[in-house]
Amino acid sequence: MPEWLRVYLSGVLMGAADIVPGVSGGTIAFIVGIYDRLIGALSQVNGEALKLLRQRNLKGVWRHFDGTFLLVLVLGIGSSIFTLAGVMSELLANSPILLWSFFFGLILASAYILLKMIPQKHSATWLLMLLGGVVGAVLSLLVPTQVTVNTPMVFFSGVIAICAMILPGISGSFILLMLGMYGYVITAIKTLDLFTIAVFAAGAVVGLLSFAKVLNYLLHQHRSHTLALLTGIMLGALVKVWPWKMTLETIQVGDKTIPAVEARMLPWQLPEFQMIGDLLIPLVLMLLGAGLVILLEKVSSRK
Repeated sequence: MPEWLRVYLSGVLMGAADIVPGVSGGTIAFIVGIYDRLIGALSQVNGEALKLLRQRNLKGVWRHFDGTFLLVLVLGIGSSIFTLAGVMSELLANSPILLWSFFFGLILASAYILLKMIPQKHSATWLLMLLGGVVGAVLSLLVPTQVTVNTPMVFFSGVIAICAMILPGISGSFILLMLGMYGYVITAIKTLDLFTIAVFAAGAVVGLLSFAKVLNYLLHQHRSHTLALLTGIMLGALVKVWPWKMTLETIQVGDKTIPAVEARMLPWQLPEFQMIGDLLIPLVLMLLGAGLVILLEKVSSRK
């Protein structure tokens, strides 16, 4: 597969994951083996970049930021979000158990692979993993809020959501839900509200460029500890994507009715439980998600 096509398809998968509240595009980036390259490219805002700009060396600036990689990846993410937003929303509304089952298997296998990547494991590593698990679970159980929607809030939402989006295990879409902005942003994308999209994108760029430098430093200087924390966050996030749950309370966020309080249960505790539709098919999808992760990891490792 040509490199540009591999990067583009990685972007498509990241965009599809980012649409679903509870699933992180950063997780997908780890699975397909582009996470370090992505964070490294985004963290290149430095003196060397400014020097190249002053010299008007646009070709040098492009190479400095790994421009072709970022452009193709953004095109993949953008095309996925604009084309799959309706489809993923439909699946989330009409087949939630099947969708969550697939992503549960995907995230669980991703956490296992991330754990294997930790070069050194000791007591501090396990403590950080436990801390990450608590953080991921707490974030997953937060109740959405209602906020006043205005231009500064749209910009701030872009900053926060993109930081979550590039962290494996923390969903940018879910953070938007917590801020009460998910319905507003998705509607803006569907209706091509260019002003709202531009303000949100500007916030995302600011958040991305600043947070990526922090992540790049941590991955290079404290890799074992950083990977342990990220693994814990991913495992904690499984609380959100547990497939079998019942909505007890809802909240209105924009034009969407969002679950606020959910009861998680075993499959056979569901009302009107069906062996095939509520257990066997979800388990198959869970294994499919996990198998896809393992396959992608083997392909990426070989490459």
